[in-house]
Amino acid sequence: MSIRLPKPVAAYFAAEQAGDADALARCFVEDGIVRDEGGTFTGAAAIRQWNAAAREKYHHTVEPLSSVEGDGQIAVIGRVSGNFPGSPVNLEHIFRLQGDRIASLEIR
Repeated sequence: MSIRLPKPVAAYFAAEQAGDADALARCFVEDGIVRDEGGTFTGAAAIRQWNAAAREKYHHTVEPLSSVEGDGQIAVIGRVSGNFPGSPVNLEHIFRLQGDRIASLEIR
C-alpha cells in the first residue's frame, strides 16, 4: 500500500489482500459492524462469514487508492476487482475506529 492508513485499516486491507477472513474479522471490535450490499453483519463470526462468502462469490481483490480522515471516520477509496459485472469498480470504504480496532465499516 502506498497510502498511509491507520493500523487497523491497514490490517483490514492486508487481510483482504491475503484472502484471510479470520485475520480480517480480528480487525474489528467484538461487536463490530459491516454494512455491504444491503446487508448488516455484526460480530466477528458474521464478519468472517460475510468476507468468506464475498470472496467465494466474487473472487475479489481490493486495492486502497486514497484516504481522507475527518468527522471521526476514515474514508478509503478502494479499487475492487473480481468476478462481477463492471469490474473493476472504485468503492468507498467508510471506517469508524474504536481504540486499535474497527468499530464499523460501510462499503458503498
